[in-house]
Amino acid sequence: MTVAVRRIEPQDWAEVKALRLRALADPVAPIAFLDTVEHARTQPDRFWQDRAANAAGDAAAAQFVAITDEGAWVGTATVLPHREEAAAGLVVGVYVVPEQRGGGVIDALLEAAAQWSRTRGFSALFLEVHVDNARAQAVYARCGFERTGEIETSGFGREWVMRRRLDAAGSVPS
Repeated sequence: MTVAVRRIEPQDWAEVKALRLRALADPVAPIAFLDTVEHARTQPDRFWQDRAANAAGDAAAAQFVAITDEGAWVGTATVLPHREEAAAGLVVGVYVVPEQRGGGVIDALLEAAAQWSRTRGFSALFLEVHVDNARAQAVYARCGFERTGEIETSGFGREWVMRRRLDAAGSVPS
């Protein structure tokens, strides 16, 4: 089975919703996402339609999805403009279904995010990962992210700030 990565389109809102609900229902969701499945289920269709529209086309954010050749949505990652760094993006909402973990889906999603970020003129990507989520930290490190030494604290706990520098030609400078 092969997996292709693409940016979402506004009409993908129902699939966006279904994948997000699956992500939030995952046992590691409490340390990975800033939402709950209970809260997300209460959102009306208009919320999901707006969410998809805001990450497609000419929007300032971009959501990427991994889809199998059989049409199953198996992963996602979103890039938002960084709230403090004008030349950087912030990767959020990263998720890969359990049966696809370890198969390179996350690598493809993060590379698509990096490629899109370069077209926006970004020189770096940032993300925040819970200090207790060692598996995710290892995956992000393998994909070129490094800890900055900063820790953010929110209602969901403490998170390492990680950065991946981008250059014009490749994903990680030499």
